[in-house]
Amino acid sequence: MSDDRILTAARADEDVQYEAGLRPRTLDEYIGQDRIRENLHVSIAAARQRGEALDHVLLYGPPGLGKTTLAYVIANELGVAIRATAGPVIERAGDLAAMLTNLQAREALFIDEVHRMSPAIEEILYPAMEDYELDIMIGQGPSARSVKVPVHRFTLIGATTRTGLLTSPLRARFGIVHRLDYYTEDDIREIVQRSARIVGVPIDLDAAVEIARRSRGTPRVANRLLRRVRDYAQVRAGGHITLDVALQALRLLEVDEQGFDEVDRRLLRTIIEKFGGGPVGVGSLAAAMSEERDAIEDIYEPFLIQIGFLDRTPRGRVATARAYEYFGLAAPGRDRLW
Repeated sequence: MSDDRILTAARADEDVQYEAGLRPRTLDEYIGQDRIRENLHVSIAAARQRGEALDHVLLYGPPGLGKTTLAYVIANELGVAIRATAGPVIERAGDLAAMLTNLQAREALFIDEVHRMSPAIEEILYPAMEDYELDIMIGQGPSARSVKVPVHRFTLIGATTRTGLLTSPLRARFGIVHRLDYYTEDDIREIVQRSARIVGVPIDLDAAVEIARRSRGTPRVANRLLRRVRDYAQVRAGGHITLDVALQALRLLEVDEQGFDEVDRRLLRTIIEKFGGGPVGVGSLAAAMSEERDAIEDIYEPFLIQIGFLDRTPRGRVATARAYEYFGLAAPGRDRLW
């Protein structure tokens, strides 16, 4: 279900090529996340002045906010190559050892979904991050011996949506840790206008504002909506995105003024109608919706919590008064203990 949603912040296969063409290459081109950009400007400038590798960087936050893009920007600002992989892809210690020994001085290794690395792989990574050497076991049994292999000083850039699943030893080895937050509507509007310029589609300011308003504070969603609205404009409106064209396209996509689609509405209705507004455990909610628990926690919930339609309490999820108001319902009294 989540892979088919136009509003999912998770990366779909069709996003990869499209995002690559829109990706900013410098911190000055990167829109939003001002505090992070300012901190990275300082850290990168200091590392370059000293001729050293940048401290290891951990980027975390909901999907679709630009962690991968920022990793490539960091490497470009450092003037070094970046090699990319993902936590689940690194299955054997030899795979990681090969990557690390092939890195040149000050180069960057980007590991997406870094929380999904196996414990055995993490054990190899610790001395590489801290002492820039690999402890490789040769042989088996009593005759096995450890050989230390030096690697060039490198920068590991890790990205994760689930910091709670990172082990403490791994997290402690990142010298620079930044959380990416949802973007403001102004930042998203600027991203929509920039993307429209790059793909060569004329768009009116009020149309860009409307697309931004429904993009859930997420650049990936904004770019995906722009792509669909562009298609509609090309087929039905001569290729120019006006406010009226944007509204018609978004209505066809069933994306409402809150940036909700049918999945969001179904989740809220399930809590309100089947569970009396909550609290309800995420396992029960997943079963009632026939959805994966991880999809609810990682993809559906964060935005609903961020904008105040859903509360996460010790006893489970609770629909807020705003959720009831959205459906034109009166919120029940909340005098019971959560």
